[in-house]
Amino acid sequence: MKARKTWSRILVVVGGIAMVAGTLDPLEGSVVILAGSGLVALGTYLGDTGRSLLVYWIWVLLLIAVGVGAMFGLSAIGGFGGSSRRSMWWGVPILPYPVGWIMGIVSLSTRLVKSLRQGLSFPNEPSSRFLFTRSPDE
Repeated sequence: MKARKTWSRILVVVGGIAMVAGTLDPLEGSVVILAGSGLVALGTYLGDTGRSLLVYWIWVLLLIAVGVGAMFGLSAIGGFGGSSRRSMWWGVPILPYPVGWIMGIVSLSTRLVKSLRQGLSFPNEPSSRFLFTRSPDE
């Protein structure tokens, strides 16, 4: 069971790095972002994070896959706007790609903050979740 949790963390970290690194070039990096979101979804599946987070990451993966597929499809037929004589509205099918990416980055950021808060609590001091609660003698 410990190996499964270790692999889960490795996949989530590597996938998160891929999702951030892919933004350097949004067109060619979209494949890296898609693979990264797939790794994070797989890592979420392997970990004991709960069903709701797994469903969330499946949605992120599907949104990114649909948007990237639309982007490559539009690129294959010559794009939109400019000299292609297609209106800018042809770009609407690409919108799931940035929406899914933003959802993924927000989720990864909250996971990072939660793990840092848990890692910063010391054995002889109260954990961070008790910092904002009242003590019984107040």
